[in-house]
Amino acid sequence: MVSFKQLTYALAVDQTRHFNKAAELCSVSQSALSTAITELEKQLGIQIFERDTRKVLVTPLGKEILKKARGIKIQVDDLCLLAQSRKKPLSSSIKIGVIPTIAPYLLPRVLPALHKEYPDCKLRIIEEQSHELIDRVRNGDIDTAILALPYTIKGLLALEFWHEDFYLIAHESDPRSQLTEINSDKLKDAGLMLLADGHCLKDHALAACQFKPNEIDKTFTSASLNTLVQMVAGRMGSTLVPEMALKNLLSISPELKAVHIGEPGPHRILAFIIRPNYTGTKNIELLKTLFSEQLANHRKQ
Repeated sequence: MVSFKQLTYALAVDQTRHFNKAAELCSVSQSALSTAITELEKQLGIQIFERDTRKVLVTPLGKEILKKARGIKIQVDDLCLLAQSRKKPLSSSIKIGVIPTIAPYLLPRVLPALHKEYPDCKLRIIEEQSHELIDRVRNGDIDTAILALPYTIKGLLALEFWHEDFYLIAHESDPRSQLTEINSDKLKDAGLMLLADGHCLKDHALAACQFKPNEIDKTFTSASLNTLVQMVAGRMGSTLVPEMALKNLLSISPELKAVHIGEPGPHRILAFIIRPNYTGTKNIELLKTLFSEQLANHRKQ
């Protein structure tokens, strides 16, 4: 008989497209995982994966099997969550995905309060880009994802917990750094350096200033806000950062100044993304309240 363990192993291989990485993900030996999947294929009478020395491919019929398996896993996970809902709030493990432009600035502000108020809650944090986290929420691989909106989340729900604006980070030698607020028409020749394509923060920054991508100099881009601000400290140009990251990034150099972007806001919204039928919604709503309160407290400081 097909077992839930076999289906979990198969989904891990589909996710990683690598038997060894799938075994690590499932905390079993590669031989045990391979044996279980071979037995699954034998029981079903079909081949799910094509294997060679370099890659793993999913057969056309295998894709249908894995789609069904994913639905079964989501239902079983939700069944376990339903049972846990009878326990104390936030007293179990929760898998949360966070994008890289939020994680290092949000988590240090909220985790101490979370551990104090809900000591039994164990967060498992996965840091990935938005599109990857959306897929993981849909597939039931994680409970929720913290994303910056606007972003396409078709079929999912967004529980908003924070609104914020963007700021120009400029070197004190830049005349713009002496302003308290700046409009987009004064930014086009500011030598703006932004994140590389594919980061939603770049899209949000451009939208906040009402710029098109071709209106920004692309001589330097980065995958890291920290690197961009280091370049500003080196007088290579300026950049745009969200309010949440200001304190951390301004600490890089005393010569850095922040100027509020005076365009209609909020320029981005942070939210928990969940499936519509997710049975742990009450726990996510508690996290939403706690995160919102902690961020508001930090804003007052």
